[in-house]
Amino acid sequence: MQPVATHLSIRSYSRQRHGHAHDFHQLVLPLRGVIEIEFEAYSGNVAPGESVLIRRGQQHHFTADTEARFVVADMDSLPGNLAGSSPAVFSISPPLIRYLDFIEAQLQHQLNPELEQSISQVFAQLLAEQRLMPQVDQRIRRVLRYMAERLEQRLAIHELARVACLSETQCKKLFREQVGMTVMQYLTQMRMDRARALLQHTDYSIQRIAEQVGYTDVSAFSRRFSACFGMSPTRFAP
Repeated sequence: MQPVATHLSIRSYSRQRHGHAHDFHQLVLPLRGVIEIEFEAYSGNVAPGESVLIRRGQQHHFTADTEARFVVADMDSLPGNLAGSSPAVFSISPPLIRYLDFIEAQLQHQLNPELEQSISQVFAQLLAEQRLMPQVDQRIRRVLRYMAERLEQRLAIHELARVACLSETQCKKLFREQVGMTVMQYLTQMRMDRARALLQHTDYSIQRIAEQVGYTDVSAFSRRFSACFGMSPTRFAP
């Protein structure tokens, strides 16, 4: 991947409505609070766990509570997954969400141009790996966050429906409409992706990794992993 020139900053806005355009692409990623934004491609709120892409030259208007905070990325060019007809607002992955917290802490801690360049490069790489899922209903967004934080637990549909404040039938229907797969398909994918990362980057036993992604039966975990990746956890582990 070619390096993408990126300038990162931490911003706050006000309830006074502002409007402008700029000669670079800009992404606004809420840390706390929401931004209300309006431009040709979108009109509405953008909340933590999401990003809004404002392309070069697009006139836009925005307001936000003064207590809200945002990571703002000014980019000379966009990674391939954003360069085409990507959605103006999209959900971002848990690793990028966590990296935003690091960006905020580091940028407010010290001035170090070399470190800031490295931070920007990692941000661009994480951005380029995003699966561009369109903005998700806030009820389903709560479910996605709840699942990501509890992969080691047994998660039943009635529990997830309660988190979404929906009936089980409504939750399953809305989840599939918003995410493009069933709740259990998505949960399994998250668990297998986490297991693969743990196998690659830790020295945890397969038993412990299985438990960390919600499997008490190692054989069942191994069968599911093999079905997803075409090899057993034992063969995959370095």
